[in-house]
Amino acid sequence: MSKSKKAALYSTVFMGLGQLYNKDWIKGIFFMLIEIITLINIFNGTVAHSIWGVITLGETRGVKGDHSINLMIDGIITLMLLAFVVIIFVFNIKDAKKARENIENGKMAKKPIEYLKFIRNRYFAHILLMPSIVLIIFFTLLPILFTFLIAFTNYSIPYHIPPGNLVDWVGFKNFIKLFKMEEWAGTIWTVGLWTIIWAIITTVLNYFAGLGLALLTNAKGVKLKKVWRTLFILPYAIPAFISLLIFRLVFMGPGPVNSTLLNIGVISEKIPFLSDHTLAKVMVILVYCWTGAPYWMALMSGTLTNIDKSLYEAAEIDGASKWQQFYKITVPMVLFQTAPLLIMTFAHNFNNFGMIYLLTTGDPVNANLKYAGSTDILISWIYKMTLEKRQFGMAAAVTILIFVFVASMAIYSFRKTKSFKEEDMIQ
Repeated sequence: MSKSKKAALYSTVFMGLGQLYNKDWIKGIFFMLIEIITLINIFNGTVAHSIWGVITLGETRGVKGDHSINLMIDGIITLMLLAFVVIIFVFNIKDAKKARENIENGKMAKKPIEYLKFIRNRYFAHILLMPSIVLIIFFTLLPILFTFLIAFTNYSIPYHIPPGNLVDWVGFKNFIKLFKMEEWAGTIWTVGLWTIIWAIITTVLNYFAGLGLALLTNAKGVKLKKVWRTLFILPYAIPAFISLLIFRLVFMGPGPVNSTLLNIGVISEKIPFLSDHTLAKVMVILVYCWTGAPYWMALMSGTLTNIDKSLYEAAEIDGASKWQQFYKITVPMVLFQTAPLLIMTFAHNFNNFGMIYLLTTGDPVNANLKYAGSTDILISWIYKMTLEKRQFGMAAAVTILIFVFVASMAIYSFRKTKSFKEEDMIQ
């Protein structure tokens, strides 16, 4: 057996032994400490208890009994740390073999300071990214895994809320309920369809409203362009939280709009802007256009300046009308540069919780829907199921469905955009 294979074998038997065989003392001690700490936690039962917890979610009921959710989180963290240890274990074997091969080829093993300098120079970018990666793992990946697992439990009131009660694994029952039980199926299809309609209309309307404003403020005959742009950008500059609360107060039943229209005799009875099922949906779309179109106007103004003016001059010489120039030149060029942002905006609007909740809180109430109002989109419905109704298992199941739909649509759309294809060709 070659010495490089011996080094790999030693590191396989116990982390760090291969490095010690190569007389790479610092790395050897480092890897050995990792395995020693891991083995201590394995033999004292910490790892076994964590894995038992995530598998069983506890066995003892009562206030002083097992807390199923804490056991699940502890188990997830333990499994993530074990996966990290496995990655280090594999790296330790490869490192021992590679270092011995270098020694056999006449290269001296790097001293600790030299090795640290080598790591700093070669993996400088990775070192800077490590804090962000750690934060992403524990504040993004961990919640995603937790939500995914909750979707397969019966975590809900009144009988499965810890610590007084235990949470149980129920497999795909939550997903089956969503599409088989009439009360849940009717709600998810109704709310899901409205969410898709809402996301498409608001995205397209804001996009072309912003493009229209940008074209008007960039037109040759328009004077005081900076003034007009400043006025149009004001709705976006004001915090959306404030704007939405003002619109809610203005258009509510006894609000100023109805009072003024009644006083001047335009209407004989109050208009249910936010209490009629259909009109409330129209209002949230129009109000969002008010707050969202200025963003696209600012973006489009910069995009339009990048279009070569000679294209329009050539089109005019060929006898193209203004509409043909807009349809054949402006729209394709603008879409080419803004398609990725358009897709991201659709994904944002699909989950635009603040817009719905601050303006209507999902109302008006719809008796045919379970825990949802007429203007609720999926994300606001999830909010109600969790913080108001405490149906955590069902809410997590809906969350997974949203993630699958939005992620699949975004990936497919990105790959179909010309800007994405041209980037791949350049690479």
